[in-house]
Amino acid sequence: MPELERLCAGHASAVLAFELANRAFFAAAVPDRGDAFFDRFPDRFGALLAEQESGVCAFHVLVDEDGAVLGRFNLVDIEDGTAELGYRVAEHATGRGLATATVRELCRRSATGYGLRTLRAATVQRNAASTKVLIKAGFVAVGPVDPARLGGEPGTWYRRDLAHDRSHTAG
Repeated sequence: MPELERLCAGHASAVLAFELANRAFFAAAVPDRGDAFFDRFPDRFGALLAEQESGVCAFHVLVDEDGAVLGRFNLVDIEDGTAELGYRVAEHATGRGLATATVRELCRRSATGYGLRTLRAATVQRNAASTKVLIKAGFVAVGPVDPARLGGEPGTWYRRDLAHDRSHTAG
C-alpha cells in the first residue's frame, strides 16, 4: 500500500528518478520544468528541504513498497492558515484513484497536523485530470489564474475551506 511521507533527504534519488521518468508525461499536462531544474537538482532539492524546515512549505512524496516515488504532494506558501496545494503523479500510477485519495489525505493532514483552514490550487485548463481530482477532493472553482503564473497558459483557481468542512475528519 502506498504511503504518504514527509519529504526528507533520503528521498532525493527517488524524487529525481520520478521526475526524469515522467518528464514528458508531465509536460503534456503542465508547463515543463526545463533542463535547469534537472541540471541543478541537488541544489534545488536542498533548497526545498530548507524551505520545509523554515515552515513556509510542507513537501510530501507518495512512495510504494519498494521506496519508488509514485507522486509528489506539496503545500507551499503556508501563511495565516492557508497554503497552496500542488501535486503530480507518475504516469503508470494514474487512473487508480491515488491522486484523489492522497489529496484527500493531505487535506486531513493540513487541517489536523498543520492547522490550516484553507487550501487553494491552480490548474491549467488543458489538465482535465487534475481538475477532476480537485473536484472529487472537495475543491470548488473560484476564478481564473493569471496565465503568467502558469507558464503563459490559462487556468483556474480552486479552493477548499477546511475550517468549515468536516470531511477531513471522515474516513
